Amino acid sequence: MNNKKKSTEGRIAFPASVLWPVAQFLKGRLKLLQRRKKEIEKEDPFKDTDRIIDNASPDTEAAEQFGHARTSAIRKELQRKIIQTRKALTRIKIGKYGICEDCGQMIDTDRLMAYPEATLCARDAAKREGK
Repeated sequence: MNNKKKSTEGRIAFPASVLWPVAQFLKGRLKLLQRRKKEIEKEDPFKDTDRIIDNASPDTEAAEQFGHARTSAIRKELQRKIIQTRKALTRIKIGKYGICEDCGQMIDTDRLMAYPEATLCARDAAKREGK
């Protein structure tokens, strides 16, 4: 991570009237993500208490293993999106939404329209991904 973050003072920021609908969208998305995470947790075969006393055949055991791996991967991705969404909401509250965390420049509005949780400009996001 870049420790030489530039100050955002004196830079243009998005007006509150523009950010209000974004915040409402992100709050709705957060609720949806949290609800989906709870649903997917219920689908995990390893959460089934009857599973413990069940003498399952090998193919059933394999299906349970696969189901657990699937739900774990989805849950992990949902948690990542929840964190990103909360971070974007926090950045709205503190007046730093739309400002790149690394370089301090405004994030392109096209990027924010496509990915409202973005906290990095496209150039710095590509750097972090090693592209």
